[in-house]
Amino acid sequence: MRSLTSLPPAVRRLQRAAGGQPLYDTATTRLIEAHALDTAPSPSLMQRAGAALAQLGRAIAPHARQVWLACGAGNNGGDGLQAAAAFQAAGYATSVHWLGDPQRCSSDTHAAWLAAQQAGVRFLDSAPPALDAQDLAVDALLGIGASTRHLPPNDPLVQLLQWLHLCPAPVLCADLPSGLQADTGQYLPGMAFERAPRSPRHTLSFLTLKPGLFTGAGRDAAGEVWWDDLGVDLNQHPDHRPCAQLGGAMALRSRAHASHKGSYDDVAVIGGEGLYLRGMGMGGAAVLAATAALHHGAGRVMLALLDEGACQLLPQQPELMLRQVSALHWDQGVVVCGCGGGQAVAAVLPQALEQAHRLVLDADALNAIATDSALQHLLASRAHIGLHTILTPHPLEAARLLGSDRLQAAHQLSQQTSSTVVLKGSGSIIASPHQLPCINGSGNALLATAGTGDVLAGMVGAAWAQGLPPHTAAQWAVWRHGHLAEQWPAGQALTAGALARCS
Repeated sequence: MRSLTSLPPAVRRLQRAAGGQPLYDTATTRLIEAHALDTAPSPSLMQRAGAALAQLGRAIAPHARQVWLACGAGNNGGDGLQAAAAFQAAGYATSVHWLGDPQRCSSDTHAAWLAAQQAGVRFLDSAPPALDAQDLAVDALLGIGASTRHLPPNDPLVQLLQWLHLCPAPVLCADLPSGLQADTGQYLPGMAFERAPRSPRHTLSFLTLKPGLFTGAGRDAAGEVWWDDLGVDLNQHPDHRPCAQLGGAMALRSRAHASHKGSYDDVAVIGGEGLYLRGMGMGGAAVLAATAALHHGAGRVMLALLDEGACQLLPQQPELMLRQVSALHWDQGVVVCGCGGGQAVAAVLPQALEQAHRLVLDADALNAIATDSALQHLLASRAHIGLHTILTPHPLEAARLLGSDRLQAAHQLSQQTSSTVVLKGSGSIIASPHQLPCINGSGNALLATAGTGDVLAGMVGAAWAQGLPPHTAAQWAVWRHGHLAEQWPAGQALTAGALARCS
């Protein structure tokens, strides 16, 4: 049995605690590859990629009796063919379904095909062999060379992707899960799947780490992400700049023993529209945000409810200080505005936008701004008068403000509003003007429940109240929010109320 520690140093398992790795888009990755091809000594990049795939495959499926590889017609398929030759030489029963043509492929891929033939790899033109949970399948169909054209369901490539998705054996993806867009984390037309893959997934990314592996559909598609730089020094060409970085564990600064509640700034939460006469109320969202701020380090937490005086109907949280909006000091502490604010929040937004020195805008506040050009102008002008803003939209709210792919949307929204933006979702993105965007690596599906976004807004406010810069405060809160979900006891439901009180 081969352990993971037997892998060469160039193949590294990414731990969430080791954030900070740079992420590169497709255009930059192609430039890096082109330069490497011009200067790389023997063995070729394709030979290195194939060897690394085989080494990682043997480590993650040490008891496999057979290996099946689905290989495309391009260079990603050539990587798979090189890996097939290495698997066969190591004694595995190895078979390949190759969509290429030895008369029409690149010279490197042709050499890989010859190597697989000479090693005795079995080439199939029908359904893959029956695999079980201890065997291994390899996806080497597309990599970053995927086309945006829509493929019909009966296309051989689509059928191979379906087999891989339903495969009972672990699947190792070469460079990128086929059909996933490297820059966006979204599937190409006709290649998306409604359900998560049936078996464990691993992805070995070559040369660079791609942002799409860590956001959108990428986390489900890629599974555990590994990386091999293939011996290429990414710092050799300083003009090859990353488009983002992968976020990891962060710690708040330690507190001095000689401190008190006044040593840390206040957080004021505005929200919770009340329509109790019609049997409706949204005070819970504001209470969740305020409770999270209280439990994550704010000095004091004020709660200003837009509930028509019905605050006595809210759950008891004696540490929270109830205030009228008119009694708030906008130039002190951090204001979190919008959680459960409904339509009522629009009336207080002009004052919040004009006077709050540090403002977190969430939920209904963002919805109101998206439909009001005057509020948009106030938001855009805040930075020019020395006021700071963090926006925390979920994907639908972001789409109302600006439509695009996730990384690009967060970047553009940050630039347009001169604000820090936290685009929530799988692989939340933190973007600020003049800073490298960050894709968060923590969290899981337990967070897909009502109120967890309100909790995050309160945590952002609390981190900011402790003196962190806005970008860093957002990074810490997003990472901590996801980390708490990862540490949640197995078999115990995660509720937003419990999450808000967990620190």
